[in-house]
Amino acid sequence: MRFEENYSLEHHNTFRLPVRTRWFMEYDNEEELSRILRDNSFQSMASLPIGEGSNLLFLNDYDGIIIHSCIKGITVVENSHDTVLMRVGAAEHWDDVVEYAVKQGWGGIENLSSIPGEAGAAAIQNIGAYGVEIKDVIETVDAFNRITGKKHLFTNEDCHYGYRHSFFKETDHDPFIITAIRLRLQKTPRLKVDYGDLKEALRGCEVTLQTVRDTVKEVRSRKLPDPDVLGNVGSFFMNPVIPQSQFDNLQNRYAAIPFYPEPGNRIKIPAGWLIEQCGFKGKREGNVGIYEKQALIIVNYGGATGEEIAIFSEKIREKVIDRFGIRLVPEVKYVF
Repeated sequence: MRFEENYSLEHHNTFRLPVRTRWFMEYDNEEELSRILRDNSFQSMASLPIGEGSNLLFLNDYDGIIIHSCIKGITVVENSHDTVLMRVGAAEHWDDVVEYAVKQGWGGIENLSSIPGEAGAAAIQNIGAYGVEIKDVIETVDAFNRITGKKHLFTNEDCHYGYRHSFFKETDHDPFIITAIRLRLQKTPRLKVDYGDLKEALRGCEVTLQTVRDTVKEVRSRKLPDPDVLGNVGSFFMNPVIPQSQFDNLQNRYAAIPFYPEPGNRIKIPAGWLIEQCGFKGKREGNVGIYEKQALIIVNYGGATGEEIAIFSEKIREKVIDRFGIRLVPEVKYVF
């Protein structure tokens, strides 16, 4: 177990903001986490569990306890004729999990290659890319109640998964800390390659687990900046999902608007397209700007504060709602 005071979080958030936390705690196993949760000092202070900080925007130093898992490990807990059930520690780097599965010939998460962050955070966020979400393969989630200290086993249904949403992001119940997830993967992969840039990039190629993974990595590297070079959290905004009637009105005005049908007579619009139409792609204000190759990415050019990034993002939101009548919702979590 690790316990430090006045600890820098610069390498624990991918915006690379030089914020600090009053206390920083790391635990290596569930027993250590349980002891932390039972401690009166922990319960008396604000606390925030984090992974790699790839979905966080710190607006100030954190006056509380940042808690980080070091629980790793990938094990097979069930092996049938058609599928394999894989248990993954919450602190495993997500792309390492994808790499491991692909090398074993197990399908289901290859489209999620190169998404930054740790496995536990991936389950909270319900990460997704190229027509696949982690909810498609999650069977159960192990988590500890941060208030009672008790361990719970959540089924996929219990997780209330939706677009970039889960039970663990809801604020009307006790908060939880994930320690492990179980993924049900296919031994005979059913590859999904009909989505956007992935379909085009694979044209003429032999489609295998490895080629899908390699292609996803290549496409993402072309479009997305390395956080170690330009601080960023990947997609800053969620793609808005609007009613069919609202989309029809927009399509009458913007015939080239890209879209993806969703259940319930609703339509998903790429947020990056909306932002680009408003003239923000490649735009820079001081130390903050939109990445020149992808309008969904807000970057820290160096020296930016969380407040500067938040103000810049609000300008984008205001411009998009003025022009399209669509309110963008940040995918990133603001930490005050």
